[in-house]
Amino acid sequence: MNTLKTVFLMTFMTVLLLIVGSLVGGGQGMMIAFVVSLLMNFASYWFSDKIVLMMYRAREVTQSEAPKLYGIVARVASQVQLPMPKIYIIPGESPNAFATGRDPQHAAVAATEGIVALLGDDELEGVIAHEFSHIKHRDILTGSITAAMVGAITMIARMAGWSMMFAGGRSDRRDSNGIGELVLLILAPIAAVIVQLAISRSREFAADEGAAHVTGRPLSLANALQKLEQKNEQLSLDHASPATAHMFIVNPLHGGGVMKLFSTHPPISERIERLQKIAMGSL
Repeated sequence: MNTLKTVFLMTFMTVLLLIVGSLVGGGQGMMIAFVVSLLMNFASYWFSDKIVLMMYRAREVTQSEAPKLYGIVARVASQVQLPMPKIYIIPGESPNAFATGRDPQHAAVAATEGIVALLGDDELEGVIAHEFSHIKHRDILTGSITAAMVGAITMIARMAGWSMMFAGGRSDRRDSNGIGELVLLILAPIAAVIVQLAISRSREFAADEGAAHVTGRPLSLANALQKLEQKNEQLSLDHASPATAHMFIVNPLHGGGVMKLFSTHPPISERIERLQKIAMGSL
C-alpha cells in the first residue's frame, strides 16, 4: 500500500510539473520543464549524499573509532543482506540519524554522537534497521527526486508568475484564462510540497515496519522513538535545514501548530502506536 501510494503521488507530481511547464510555454514549455526535472534529478542522484554529509559536518569513522555503532551496522547489514555502508558520526548531543547514498552499493549511515550515547544496543539497532529499510527500498533516491521536482515546480511557477505580472497590462492577459493560470501557478508549488510531505510520511511508516520485521523487536524501535522525541525537544540539531529534514529518523526541526501540519514526519505517537500493533500482531 505504501509503495502504491508513493507511485501515485510521484506520478501526480510529474503531471503537475508538466502542467506548469505547459502553462508557461505550451508544448515547448512542457519539454523545458521535463528537461529541467531530468537535470535536477541527475544532480540529486549523484551529489546529494556528499552535500548533506558536508552540511552536517559528518566524519567517516572506522570500527576502532566507533565500535558500538560499527558492530550494530554490520549486524543489520548482514541480516538484510546488503553491502556494508560507510559509517559517519555527526558532532552534537542532539540524537538523530539518517541514511544517504544513491543506491545500496553506495550507501552511508550517519548518526549523531547524541544518539549513540542515548540509546541502548537494542534501541540503536532498531534505528539502524529503519535506515537500512530506507536504503533497501531506495527511499533516498525517491526523496531526492521528489525534492528536485518540488524545486523545479516552484522555480518555474515563480518565473512564470513574475512574467505574467509584468505582462498584466497587455490585452492578451486581460482575460479570465490569464487569471486562472496565475491562480494555478500560485497553487502548484503548494500542492507539490503537500505531495512531498505525503510521500515522506508514507516512507517513514514503511521503514518503521521494515525495521520491526528485521529485528523482531518492534518495541525497541518504539522506545527509541520516544526517547528521541523527548531529547530533541530539549536539544536542536545544529545546521538543521528544512531541505534535508525528511532524511532523519525524527524531524530535527522544532515547531508546533501549523508547522506540525507541514512536518515531513508522521507524529511520533502514531508511529509508536503502529509499532505496538505490530508487536501484538494486529497490523
